[in-house]
Amino acid sequence: MDGIERAKTFQDLIVWQKAHQFVLKTYDYTSSFPREEIYGLTSQFRRASVSIAANIAEGFKKRGKRDKARFLNIAQGSLEECRYYLILSGDLKFGDNSELVNLSIEVSKLLTSYRRAIGDSI
Repeated sequence: MDGIERAKTFQDLIVWQKAHQFVLKTYDYTSSFPREEIYGLTSQFRRASVSIAANIAEGFKKRGKRDKARFLNIAQGSLEECRYYLILSGDLKFGDNSELVNLSIEVSKLLTSYRRAIGDSI
């Protein structure tokens, strides 16, 4: 394989590993949100963060480049949703989220690179 090892599972993908870190850090960050946000911002933020890693995982086993790219695009959309929640939670003064902001930037770059590597066909 010309010195490049292929991922055997989605867990081997660096983009998934970073997205999973983002999920774990999102759960930690939102655990200190006000109780009245449990069915609002906390729930929405967590759901969107899980969607990033889940769509990377689901797209991993898709055969066609177009299918893979579609799931990665959904992951990118969920990441953008999370970026808004980071802005909102920051404006609401729910705590320091700079680590999550930086991780979101890293995940975004990795998603873009991964889409290019598989042949961004959508």
